[in-house]
Amino acid sequence: MEEASEYQKNILGLQLPTDPRWVNLAEISLQEILTDHAFCEQKAATSCISLIQRYSDKDKLVSELAPIVTEEWGHFRLVLAELKKRGLSLGKQRKDEYVNKLLQFKVKGGSEEDWLLDNLLIFALIEARSCERFKRLSAGLNDTYLSNFYRRFMESEAGHYVLFIELAETYVNRQKVRTRWQQWLQYEAGAMKELEVRGDRIH
Repeated sequence: MEEASEYQKNILGLQLPTDPRWVNLAEISLQEILTDHAFCEQKAATSCISLIQRYSDKDKLVSELAPIVTEEWGHFRLVLAELKKRGLSLGKQRKDEYVNKLLQFKVKGGSEEDWLLDNLLIFALIEARSCERFKRLSAGLNDTYLSNFYRRFMESEAGHYVLFIELAETYVNRQKVRTRWQQWLQYEAGAMKELEVRGDRIH
């Protein structure tokens, strides 16, 4: 589709790249990064379920997100298997400072349309940043197997990012989506500057 390719060409639109130090920190915190990744995949699945439950009358949203739930849960299981293979345990879920920072920018007291738009764009932004991080891991890790492991995740997240944008444009005026998306990109760049560079977090 023309619109999808427009977003894909501008890969992700993120306005601030990840600090290059992050990959090196992640490589020496492998158990922590895999644990955080596992919980990110779990939350992605449950977030899609929540959207389906709230908007069960929106046929395209339901039909498009239902397989994403299965895919994200499959990713969770893949990361669990990788931990087990390496003799590592899952560990505890940690507070997601990145997502909490994004939630502060959500529209307050708006319409139902505003709520849907912001939630779809938050999910798109999380997928975009995850894709960018997975790309860095695939290119920067010394472990060849893990590099390929994260390349597969990178490709998946890019598709999810585009899907959430497409869903937003299905239910909300296209110009409104684009305007709000630019606001989100600017806010996210500022949030990234404020967050500490940590190798034990995907975001």
